[in-house]
Amino acid sequence: MIIDLSSLISGKVSKIDFQYTIDTNDENNQIIPPDDVSFTAPVRVSGSVCDNAGYTVLNAHAEIDYKTRCARCLEDVFGTFVLEFNRTVAISGTLQNEDNDDYVVVKNGLLDIDREIVEELLLEFPTRFLCKEECAGLCPKCGKNLNFGPCDCPKKKEIDPRLAILQKLLEND
Repeated sequence: MIIDLSSLISGKVSKIDFQYTIDTNDENNQIIPPDDVSFTAPVRVSGSVCDNAGYTVLNAHAEIDYKTRCARCLEDVFGTFVLEFNRTVAISGTLQNEDNDDYVVVKNGLLDIDREIVEELLLEFPTRFLCKEECAGLCPKCGKNLNFGPCDCPKKKEIDPRLAILQKLLEND
Protein backbone atom coordinates (compact mmCIF):
# COMPACT_ATOMS: atom_id res chain seq x y z
CA MET A 1 0.00 0.00 0.00
CA ILE A 2 1.23 3.45 -0.87
CA ILE A 3 0.29 6.14 1.62
CA ASP A 4 0.27 9.78 0.55
CA LEU A 5 2.02 11.65 3.37
CA SER A 6 2.00 15.08 1.74
CA SER A 7 -0.69 16.35 4.14
CA LEU A 8 1.33 15.04 7.10
CA ILE A 9 4.58 16.52 5.83
CA SER A 10 2.96 19.92 5.21
CA GLY A 11 1.50 19.93 8.74
CA LYS A 12 -2.20 19.84 7.76
CA VAL A 13 -2.70 16.64 9.76
CA SER A 14 -0.67 15.03 12.52
CA LYS A 15 -1.79 11.44 12.00
CA ILE A 16 -2.81 9.22 9.09
CA ASP A 17 -4.49 5.89 9.88
CA PHE A 18 -4.56 2.94 7.50
CA GLN A 19 -6.05 -0.52 7.30
CA TYR A 20 -5.75 -2.97 4.39
CA THR A 21 -4.76 -6.51 3.38
CA ILE A 22 -1.78 -7.88 1.47
CA ASP A 23 -2.54 -10.80 -0.83
CA THR A 24 0.04 -13.49 -0.08
CA ASN A 25 -0.03 -14.65 -3.72
CA ASP A 26 0.44 -11.21 -5.29
CA GLU A 27 3.54 -11.34 -7.49
CA ASN A 28 4.68 -7.88 -6.27
CA ASN A 29 4.52 -8.87 -2.59
CA GLN A 30 4.82 -12.62 -2.83
CA ILE A 31 5.26 -14.08 0.60
CA ILE A 32 6.98 -17.44 0.37
CA PRO A 33 6.33 -19.32 3.62
CA PRO A 34 8.86 -21.63 5.25
CA ASP A 35 8.66 -25.34 4.39
CA ASP A 36 5.46 -27.11 5.49
CA VAL A 37 3.70 -23.80 6.20
CA SER A 38 0.80 -22.45 4.21
CA PHE A 39 -0.86 -19.10 4.71
CA THR A 40 -4.63 -19.49 4.86
CA ALA A 41 -5.64 -15.84 4.52
CA PRO A 42 -4.22 -12.49 3.37
CA VAL A 43 -2.05 -10.46 5.74
CA ARG A 44 -4.23 -8.02 7.68
CA VAL A 45 -2.40 -4.73 8.29
CA SER A 46 -3.50 -1.73 10.32
CA GLY A 47 -1.71 1.19 11.87
CA SER A 48 -0.84 4.83 11.61
CA VAL A 49 1.81 7.33 10.65
CA CYS A 50 2.15 10.02 13.31
CA ASP A 51 4.06 13.30 13.26
CA ASN A 52 5.29 14.50 16.64
CA ALA A 53 6.89 17.91 16.03
CA GLY A 54 8.92 16.70 13.04
CA TYR A 55 9.61 13.21 14.36
CA THR A 56 7.48 10.94 12.20
CA VAL A 57 6.83 7.32 13.17
CA LEU A 58 5.17 4.43 11.36
CA ASN A 59 3.33 2.05 13.71
CA ALA A 60 1.84 -1.05 12.11
CA HIS A 61 0.15 -4.21 13.30
CA ALA A 62 0.06 -7.21 10.95
CA GLU A 63 -1.63 -10.60 11.36
CA ILE A 64 -1.48 -13.67 9.16
CA ASP A 65 -3.26 -17.01 9.58
CA TYR A 66 -1.22 -20.14 8.91
CA LYS A 67 -1.41 -23.91 8.81
CA THR A 68 1.58 -26.15 9.47
CA ARG A 69 2.57 -29.34 11.27
CA CYS A 70 3.82 -29.84 14.81
CA ALA A 71 7.60 -30.31 14.87
CA ARG A 72 7.29 -33.20 17.36
CA CYS A 73 4.13 -35.16 16.50
CA LEU A 74 3.30 -33.97 12.95
CA GLU A 75 -0.31 -33.07 13.85
CA ASP A 76 -1.84 -30.08 12.06
CA VAL A 77 -1.31 -26.74 13.78
CA PHE A 78 -3.43 -23.69 12.94
CA GLY A 79 -2.66 -20.25 14.27
CA THR A 80 -2.31 -16.54 13.72
CA PHE A 81 1.09 -14.88 13.71
CA VAL A 82 1.07 -11.29 14.97
CA LEU A 83 3.73 -8.73 14.08
CA GLU A 84 4.15 -5.31 15.67
CA PHE A 85 6.15 -3.03 13.41
CA ASN A 86 7.56 0.40 14.34
CA ARG A 87 9.93 2.48 12.22
CA THR A 88 11.04 6.08 12.02
CA VAL A 89 9.93 7.78 8.81
CA ALA A 90 12.49 9.89 6.92
CA ILE A 91 12.13 11.98 3.78
CA SER A 92 14.27 10.91 0.85
CA GLY A 93 17.48 12.94 0.67
CA THR A 94 17.67 13.70 4.40
CA LEU A 95 19.64 10.56 5.34
CA GLN A 96 23.27 9.87 4.56
CA ASN A 97 22.46 6.17 4.08
CA GLU A 98 18.92 5.41 2.92
CA ASP A 99 19.55 1.65 3.11
CA ASN A 100 19.43 1.79 6.91
CA ASP A 101 16.78 -0.66 8.18
CA ASP A 102 15.91 1.65 11.09
CA TYR A 103 14.05 4.00 8.75
CA VAL A 104 11.36 3.84 6.09
CA VAL A 105 11.93 6.41 3.39
CA VAL A 106 9.28 8.69 1.91
CA LYS A 107 9.86 9.44 -1.77
CA ASN A 108 7.90 12.27 -3.41
CA GLY A 109 5.54 12.40 -0.43
CA LEU A 110 4.61 8.72 -0.85
CA LEU A 111 5.36 5.87 1.54
CA ASP A 112 5.22 2.28 0.30
CA ILE A 113 4.95 0.07 3.38
CA ASP A 114 4.19 -3.30 1.76
CA ARG A 115 7.83 -4.20 1.19
CA GLU A 116 8.72 -3.28 4.77
CA ILE A 117 5.86 -5.31 6.25
CA VAL A 118 6.53 -8.39 4.06
CA GLU A 119 10.26 -8.32 4.78
CA GLU A 120 9.76 -8.01 8.54
CA LEU A 121 7.08 -10.71 8.49
CA LEU A 122 9.41 -13.18 6.79
CA LEU A 123 12.28 -12.36 9.16
CA GLU A 124 10.18 -12.72 12.31
CA PHE A 125 8.01 -15.70 11.30
CA PRO A 126 8.88 -18.76 13.44
CA THR A 127 10.54 -21.72 11.77
CA ARG A 128 9.17 -24.35 14.15
CA PHE A 129 5.74 -24.87 15.70
CA LEU A 130 4.36 -27.15 18.40
CA CYS A 131 0.74 -28.28 18.78
CA LYS A 132 1.15 -27.66 22.51
CA GLU A 133 4.11 -26.84 24.72
CA GLU A 134 4.07 -30.25 26.43
CA CYS A 135 3.82 -32.26 23.17
CA ALA A 136 5.27 -35.73 23.75
CA GLY A 137 6.08 -36.33 20.09
CA LEU A 138 6.32 -39.66 18.28
CA CYS A 139 7.84 -42.94 19.43
CA PRO A 140 11.17 -43.27 17.62
CA LYS A 141 10.58 -47.02 17.10
CA CYS A 142 6.94 -47.45 16.10
CA GLY A 143 5.93 -43.87 15.28
CA LYS A 144 2.90 -43.76 17.60
CA ASN A 145 1.79 -40.31 18.70
CA LEU A 146 2.70 -40.33 22.41
CA ASN A 147 0.19 -37.56 23.14
CA PHE A 148 -2.53 -40.25 22.95
CA GLY A 149 -0.81 -42.59 25.40
CA PRO A 150 2.28 -44.78 25.66
CA CYS A 151 3.22 -47.16 22.89
CA ASP A 152 3.66 -50.94 23.20
CA CYS A 153 7.35 -50.93 22.34
CA PRO A 154 9.67 -52.75 24.78
CA LYS A 155 11.17 -50.29 27.23
CA LYS A 156 14.71 -51.57 26.77
CA LYS A 157 17.02 -48.62 26.60
CA GLU A 158 18.94 -48.66 23.36
CA ILE A 159 22.38 -47.24 23.00
CA ASP A 160 23.34 -45.13 20.04
CA PRO A 161 25.36 -47.46 17.79
CA ARG A 162 28.08 -44.85 17.51
CA LEU A 163 28.60 -45.07 21.29
CA ALA A 164 28.29 -48.87 21.62
CA ILE A 165 32.05 -49.27 21.94
CA LEU A 166 31.94 -47.17 25.11
CA GLN A 167 29.30 -49.50 26.57
CA LYS A 168 31.71 -52.41 26.15
CA LEU A 169 34.34 -50.50 28.13
CA LEU A 170 31.85 -49.99 30.98
CA GLU A 171 30.95 -53.71 31.00
CA ASN A 172 34.62 -54.71 31.42
CA ASP A 173 34.99 -52.75 34.67
